[in-house]
Amino acid sequence: MATNRELLSKGIKYLAWALPLLFVGPSVIHNAFINKQNGWHYLVLGIGIIACLGAVYLLFMGLKTITKAIFND
Repeated sequence: MATNRELLSKGIKYLAWALPLLFVGPSVIHNAFINKQNGWHYLVLGIGIIACLGAVYLLFMGLKTITKAIFND
């Protein structure tokens, strides 16, 4: 039972892209809630929420791809 290395590297790339988003998303959301008096509040909040959702999506796809690579689905 050999591991598909190309698929494994693709999954690790997904996880590598998710890692910065895991830190950037909540930081941007926190910044949006701190600066409520600013007119850009809702735009910054939306960007933070999109970054968090992107991180969750990339984590899911990365783990799914790695699982597929290991177990030869």
